[in-house]
Amino acid sequence: MNINKKIEVPTCETCETRDCSIFKSLSADDLDSLSLNKAGNVYKKGQNVFFEGNRPSGLYCLNKGKVKVYKLGYGGKEQIVRIGKEGDILGYRSLLSGENYTASATALEDAYICFVPKNIFFAIMNTNADLSMKMVHLLSHDLKSAENKIAEMAQKNVRERLAETLLMLKENYGFENDHGLITVALSREDLANLVGTATETIIRLLSEFKDEKMIDLTGRKIRIINQPALVKTAHLYD
Repeated sequence: MNINKKIEVPTCETCETRDCSIFKSLSADDLDSLSLNKAGNVYKKGQNVFFEGNRPSGLYCLNKGKVKVYKLGYGGKEQIVRIGKEGDILGYRSLLSGENYTASATALEDAYICFVPKNIFFAIMNTNADLSMKMVHLLSHDLKSAENKIAEMAQKNVRERLAETLLMLKENYGFENDHGLITVALSREDLANLVGTATETIIRLLSEFKDEKMIDLTGRKIRIINQPALVKTAHLYD
C-alpha cells in the first residue's frame, strides 16, 4: 500500500531549491509546464522512493530532505553510491537510457519530492539546449565520481576513505549554524555502506578520530574540529 501523503508543493517558479537545480534557467513557459504536470509527495524517513529493477516513468526532484541511492550486493548488503540533497534530481540515468533502475533510493530523513512524468521532461529537454547540456554535464560528473570511487577503493585503506568521506559530506552538505556539525545525519551502518566497509570498523575508526581530536560526535551527527588533520589522513592535496 502506498502510504505517501499528498502535499501542496510550490510552483517551480517559486521553488526555493530551483536556483541549485538543473531547472534554474528554464523559461516561464517551461516552468509552467512542469508545475502543471508534476506531482508532489512526502516520503517518511526510511521509505523507498524507487527500487532497483523497476522501470522509471519519470524524474524525481528533491525539494526538501536527503535521499540515499544504493545498490544491493551479496547477502543484501547496501553500497551507497550517492546521497541526494535539496535541488538534486534522482533516477535520471535510467530514465535517459530507457533501462530499469540500476539502484534503489530511500529517504534518509522526511523528504518532499516532486515527480515529473517522463514525457513532460523529455519534451522540455528536446527543445531546450541549455537543459540538455546540463544533463550532459551531470552525467559526465557522475562518470568522474564513479572513476574516482573505483580508484579510491583500490588504492586507499578504510581509515583514509573514511576521512575523505567526511570531508566530502562537509563539502556537499555544509555545516549547521554552529559551524563544524555536518548537516547530514547518517547511521553508522549507512556511513559504513558509503565508505565500503563493515559497521564495526566505522564505529572503531570514528572513536579513533574522536580520540585524535579530529572530530566530535553528537548522536548520529559528526562535528569536524580539525579539518587539516582529516585532509592529511585522507592523503588529499591541493
